[in-house]
Amino acid sequence: MSSLKIYDTTLRDGSQAEGISFTVEDKIRIAQKLDELGVHYVEGGWPGSNPRDIDFFTKASRANFSNTKITAFGSTRYPDKKVEEDIIIRALLKTETDVVTLFGKTWDLHVEEALSTSLDENLRMIFESINYLKKHRSEVLFDAEHFFDGFKNNPDYAIKTIKEAESAGADWVVLCDTNGGSLPDEVYSIFSEVKKLVKTPLGIHAHNDSEVAVANSLRAVEAGAQQVQGTVNGIGERCGNANLISIIPNLKIKMGQNCISDEQLETLKDVSAFVDELANKAHWNQQPFVGKSAFAHKGGVHVSAVRKNSRTYEHIKPEAVGNNQRILISDLSGKSNVLHKAKEYGIDVDAGDPKIQKILETLKESENLGFQYEGAEASFELMMRDALGEKEVFFEFIGFRVIVEKRQEDEEPISEATVKLKVDGVQEVCAAEGTGPVNALDKAIKKALVKFYPELDEVNLYDYKVRILEEKKGTRAKTRVLIESGDHHHKWGTVGVSENIIEASWQALIDSIAYKLNAFSKNAPPNP
Repeated sequence: MSSLKIYDTTLRDGSQAEGISFTVEDKIRIAQKLDELGVHYVEGGWPGSNPRDIDFFTKASRANFSNTKITAFGSTRYPDKKVEEDIIIRALLKTETDVVTLFGKTWDLHVEEALSTSLDENLRMIFESINYLKKHRSEVLFDAEHFFDGFKNNPDYAIKTIKEAESAGADWVVLCDTNGGSLPDEVYSIFSEVKKLVKTPLGIHAHNDSEVAVANSLRAVEAGAQQVQGTVNGIGERCGNANLISIIPNLKIKMGQNCISDEQLETLKDVSAFVDELANKAHWNQQPFVGKSAFAHKGGVHVSAVRKNSRTYEHIKPEAVGNNQRILISDLSGKSNVLHKAKEYGIDVDAGDPKIQKILETLKESENLGFQYEGAEASFELMMRDALGEKEVFFEFIGFRVIVEKRQEDEEPISEATVKLKVDGVQEVCAAEGTGPVNALDKAIKKALVKFYPELDEVNLYDYKVRILEEKKGTRAKTRVLIESGDHHHKWGTVGVSENIIEASWQALIDSIAYKLNAFSKNAPPNP
């Protein structure tokens, strides 16, 4: 195989982290982001475990991916069951993915105590499950669960398990440090030994319980691993998984592994922030490579040196991973990012244009208020176009009112919204009821505008997230609302911030409508 393969399990292993819950729409958006990053495999979930994962595979089958193979995950058949009748195997086949990943036991302790079966039966389970799936799928991966613990406890049996997978036709054997208890030298030593005994390409799947999952993954590559598994930002059960956001640049820049292109690597920071936003997590400023503080310098000797030569205190060029240098006493960063975004949005602006400085000032003011534009690209584009004088205004806001009324204890509250807008001098007042105040507001806005702009009829609200920005202020805290909207062609994110959650929602909703109208205006055919 010409290059090392990246296998992402954010949507399956990552979603098992405490406090993480992705909607189906979140998972589709993340999969598409990972595809843009150049990830080779994206593990979508375990179809036999919950309806959400089944729904994901249905929607993923209708989506287009350029670089990524969507992968279904499951276990070997149950002990003493026929493989063709096994409920998990049958669920995997229903997904119709070209790639399936099966995990099986390789630690004799787990076979006897967790599975309560014999060592020989476990070997049959591995062989029969992989052999059966290979008849129906083009690619089958075997995750050798607890392999390093199994090897340390009973090396002969651990090797037998992966030999069974190999003889059954597995395309990959992935050695898993499932408990995250192995150290880098152990991983290198064991991996090197296994490499001599099997011909099937090997991968590594490390957990971070000892804070060495990234190091273990890199050492495995040195020992011959041709695939690395992990999650974005290292999210996962217990202490998390190996962090692909650190692994990928180390592989690419420092170890010379051609796992993704230079252009794809430059999107790394955006991917990291995007997943954090959809997971409703605050970004870790000190995260290596992509954190806000990863290339920040504050006062004294450091600033003096880095201004002369950035290599003095920066181990890589921050732009290589989509980040930027920050001098905290006089912030010089940002212009390159704005220019990059302008190019991405098709906005023609020169680096010396004074309007770029206006955008930077607006951006800083917005961020001080609590706005974040990762996951809200539409709001950022509107802000940029506004600063450049390119934003079209399609309606004038006059006012809105939202009423939530609960009439009886055992009845659901009733939400009603009224909006006043003006289009081309014509005032429109519309009211609508909804399942909540935001839904009512969304309906009322569209009701007021759709007669003027029929294209809004195809816009739907897909997701709605709220982040509390000042936890100590309780119900008086400032909130950030992130909304995902879409039409028949694509989806976009918008953001609003206010101490009043309805006002923050209004801002995000209005940006969503404004983005659609601006986009439609640019793409609409000329009048005859």
